[in-house]
Amino acid sequence: MSRGSVNQVVASDAVVGEGAVGTPFVLAHLSDPHLGPLPRPGLRELASKRLIGYINWRHGRHRVHLPDALDAITRDLRAARPDHVTVTGDLVNIALPAEFAQARRWLESLGPPADVSVVPGNHDAYVAAAGLHRDRHWAPYMEGDDGRSGSAQHSVGGGEKTLFPYLRRRGRVALIGLSTAIATPPFMATGRLGDPQIARMAELLGALRTLFRVVMIHHPPAAPPSAHHKRLIDAGAFRQAIAATGAELIIHGHDHVHALASIEGNGGRVPVVGVPSASAGAGIKHHAGAYNLYRIGGGPDDWSCEVVSRGLRPSGAVAELNRYALSWGAGPFGGNGATRNFNRNASGTDR
Repeated sequence: MSRGSVNQVVASDAVVGEGAVGTPFVLAHLSDPHLGPLPRPGLRELASKRLIGYINWRHGRHRVHLPDALDAITRDLRAARPDHVTVTGDLVNIALPAEFAQARRWLESLGPPADVSVVPGNHDAYVAAAGLHRDRHWAPYMEGDDGRSGSAQHSVGGGEKTLFPYLRRRGRVALIGLSTAIATPPFMATGRLGDPQIARMAELLGALRTLFRVVMIHHPPAAPPSAHHKRLIDAGAFRQAIAATGAELIIHGHDHVHALASIEGNGGRVPVVGVPSASAGAGIKHHAGAYNLYRIGGGPDDWSCEVVSRGLRPSGAVAELNRYALSWGAGPFGGNGATRNFNRNASGTDR
């Protein structure tokens, strides 16, 4: 993309949801709903990596990702009435065609495409043909405000038409959606952005410095990765781009835990925040289902952002788990940028 085309996209004035001056912009973030129940696959559909995923679902994952838990989280999120909703991937499980239609219905329960932004995860690219079904059902939730992206196509599964990164402006907030979704061999859950997507992200971030820039990504980009087989392959290149351009917030999923880290960004630190699976049931060894609200205020050189985490208690009710303010100075844990995973069910107001 040329510098001129980037500026044209940024200056398109496609701003939706402009709030009153002084009113916080509330951005909701949930991830990894892994929608169930899983449709019954045909034998031909299981002649791939899907067979392993189907066995895993039948032998345990269906007891972790519960429709009732996701319904409770979804109802609570709607009641919070955020200005915009983000979903950072893994809506489906083994990328059966019927799963993508089911996920579209769930997205519609969150809001219209203009109010909900989606980026795909590795389960949304479980097999090479997944991109076709994903685009057929989710494309309006993964488009820029001009109906297309300001970039060339990022291929994440073969044949898809959705363009990444895409840009949406909502009041003082710029949302940049990235795709790390690639089809991988069995037992691998890695992600990759690719040099062209990273370069175009950097151009957009550089042209949007007067806005609160939120980068949406599925795989966590902070170092070190949680596991080699789940890593973002080109996380180093992503961090290098952020170090040069900066951003105000990076949000992700993938690891199914509450996570807070920071990476270097334009002379300061950029917060990196992850959330658990929105469908994880309470009372299991995993972090229970939860979502975040980011209350964004201020303006250039004086931004503020309060994070409010809400999630399932052991009783199954959804309540506030914790709240904290983000910082762009020293890293949140002494400035080294390391990721800390923490269970909000055991801290703060949720004892």
